[in-house]
Amino acid sequence: MRRSLIMGNWKMNGSREDGQKLAQALADGLGNVQQEVAVCVPFVYLSDIRSVLAASPIALGAQNVADQASGAYTGEVSAAMLSEVGCKYALVGHSERRSYYGDTNESVAKRFCQALSKGVVPVLCVGETLEEREQDRTFQVVDEQLDAVIAAAGIEAFEIAVIAYEPVWAIGTGKVATDEQAQEVHKYIRQRIADRNPVIAEKVQILYGGSVKPDNAKGLFAMPDIDGGLVGGASLDAKGFLQICHSV
Repeated sequence: MRRSLIMGNWKMNGSREDGQKLAQALADGLGNVQQEVAVCVPFVYLSDIRSVLAASPIALGAQNVADQASGAYTGEVSAAMLSEVGCKYALVGHSERRSYYGDTNESVAKRFCQALSKGVVPVLCVGETLEEREQDRTFQVVDEQLDAVIAAAGIEAFEIAVIAYEPVWAIGTGKVATDEQAQEVHKYIRQRIADRNPVIAEKVQILYGGSVKPDNAKGLFAMPDIDGGLVGGASLDAKGFLQICHSV
C-alpha cells in the first residue's frame, strides 16, 4: 500500500512571522494522521520553519533546487544547501517555474538529479496547459516531461522520487479537474512507469495539484491512482490545509 502525501506549497507568500504562525498552527492541529505531510516554504524561511516543526512529523520542502552542484550561479540554492538546512523534499519543474522562468524539460531533469545526489527527494511536477489539453496533447506533454527525467536519472530514481500531476489550467484559477479527469492522467502516468518497471510503478506516489481545497479533496483522494495532493493557495490557511490533510 502506498502512503499518501499532502504537501503545501506556500509559493512567494507571507512574512517570517506569518510562516512561523502557520507552521505552529499546523504542528498543533495535525494530530495523529497516517499520511505524510510536508510544507514547501520560501528559501529564506527554511531555517525558521524547521525550528518550528522540529517536534512535529511535518517534513520540510523547498520550492526549487539549482541545476548545478556549486559555483558561480548567483541567486541559486544548491541541493547540498537544502539538505544541510533540513529539507526532505524539493519541487522541480513546477509549472510557474516552467512558464515564468524558462525551466525546460532538460533543466528540470538536471535539478531532479541534483536533488537526488544529496538525498533530497525531488517532487517532479508535470502537466499540460489549457491550450495543450484542448489540442488533445495532454499525454504527449506528460510523456515528454517524464521521459526527459527518466533519460537523465533512470527509472530507478522513482523508487525515491515523487510525481505531481498539475494541470496548468487549474492552478490558481479556481478551476479543478474532475475526479475522473485527474484519475485518467494519474493512471496514465503510473502505466508509463509500469512499462519500464511495474514494481516501482506500484510504489511511486503521484500527487494531484491544481486548486485542491477542503471541499474537493476527499473526492480526488478517493481515486485509486491519486496518492495525495500538492496544495497551493489553500495551504496558507491552517484550518483549510488541516481539513485537506484529514480528507485522505
